[in-house]
Amino acid sequence: MAKEYKTVRDIIGPLMLVESVEGVTYGELAEVQLQTGEKRLARVLEVTTDTALVQLFEGTRDIAPGRVKLRFLGRGLRMDVSPDIVGRTFDGMGRPIDGGPPVIPTKSQDINGNPINPCARDYPNEFIQTGISTIDLMNTLVRGQKLPLFSGAGLPHPAVGAQIARQAKVLSASGGFAVVFCAMGITFEESDFFIQDFRRTGAIERSVLVVNLADDPVIERIAAPRVALTAAEYLAFELDMHVLVILTDMTNYCDALREISAARKEVPGRRGYPGYLYTDLATLYERAGRIKDKKGSITLLPVLTMPEDDKTHPIPDLTGYITEGQIMLTRELHRKGIYPPVDVLPSLSRLKDKGIGMDKTRCDHSDVLNQLFACYAKGKEARELAVILGEGSLSELDRLYLKFAEQFESRFVRQAEDEDRSIQQTLDSGWDLLRIIPRQELKRIRLEYLDEYYDKNGGQEE
Repeated sequence: MAKEYKTVRDIIGPLMLVESVEGVTYGELAEVQLQTGEKRLARVLEVTTDTALVQLFEGTRDIAPGRVKLRFLGRGLRMDVSPDIVGRTFDGMGRPIDGGPPVIPTKSQDINGNPINPCARDYPNEFIQTGISTIDLMNTLVRGQKLPLFSGAGLPHPAVGAQIARQAKVLSASGGFAVVFCAMGITFEESDFFIQDFRRTGAIERSVLVVNLADDPVIERIAAPRVALTAAEYLAFELDMHVLVILTDMTNYCDALREISAARKEVPGRRGYPGYLYTDLATLYERAGRIKDKKGSITLLPVLTMPEDDKTHPIPDLTGYITEGQIMLTRELHRKGIYPPVDVLPSLSRLKDKGIGMDKTRCDHSDVLNQLFACYAKGKEARELAVILGEGSLSELDRLYLKFAEQFESRFVRQAEDEDRSIQQTLDSGWDLLRIIPRQELKRIRLEYLDEYYDKNGGQEE
């Protein structure tokens, strides 16, 4: 029987300081019993020689020092896993909340896990099709990659995340495919949107949902992404599945870290976030990837809102150091009514070259990507000149590039929320746009591809 303590000295917000403890470890769970007999879970945040700082999951309301009993459980927070977790919805502690039966576990795993050893990592090199043209063609997602989605408040990143979760698939690899979708600090309406959308489209049958609401305890928000990644590790490395993990919204997670740090009276770092924010994010992000001699993989797509649309804010800034690129949603396209409002110019997938080409997508993919990017950049320059000098001052070629930019946004970037384009459709759409530009201007595409694809419909568009 675990030893009981009645030595709670101070209570500050959700934190309790317990004195005269023995053999307590960081991250260990504790059970707090109130005078009423109610029991609440807590977790050890800090340990010294004979004191422990614990945080309660359900808060410290109705608790007074000296009137509660506390015992440490000798284990950290764990999640019960089995193949039956697919198709289920859990809270931030890993408990089922969908009204279904309890999960009969094949094993129980510590949610903290470990980052993948760099020496054991296998290089990501297989294409994941999301059905969204601006991602599949311009910023390709590769199996085992960490590719964040940078957004702003009010932009449709929840809808984009849900669409990717519904449509994503690995074309070339064998084995099952699953999505682990984790929503942190969201409203009940947002939670209902995600759950109903997954059920309506049937995506729930291959998904694990982890939902943490805005009014749930802060410490549960810290646990939620770890629960999601624990489920993903089980599916990927024990059941040999290809798993896409979507974490939204990482800004809410980081704000929860800041709140706990402030309660602990730690010295703040940039913008009040704890100095260990980079390390904490890295312990999450680096759990994704591929392992040598393992068939399964974890591909990570964290979604975060940039406060004040500032990409130099600590959260997107530090995320960019850890991950392999970013997909940027822009307010300019959103104001035009374009969905998804992905701005391809500041977006980047650093591993895209490893997942495209012959036997993966199509042999002309790289050339089409580079040419579309260059033409769109020139089109935006022409648009800026037209604003300053007037469209009448543009040359005939500049007008073609301006037309290209408009068509690129309205025909290529814009697509419906339920539109699932194959990579072949996306590449063909790119060639349709390139026919706006005279052939001699397409200097980033090899001649054999121009002969095969550009002249297919008779050359330049009218």
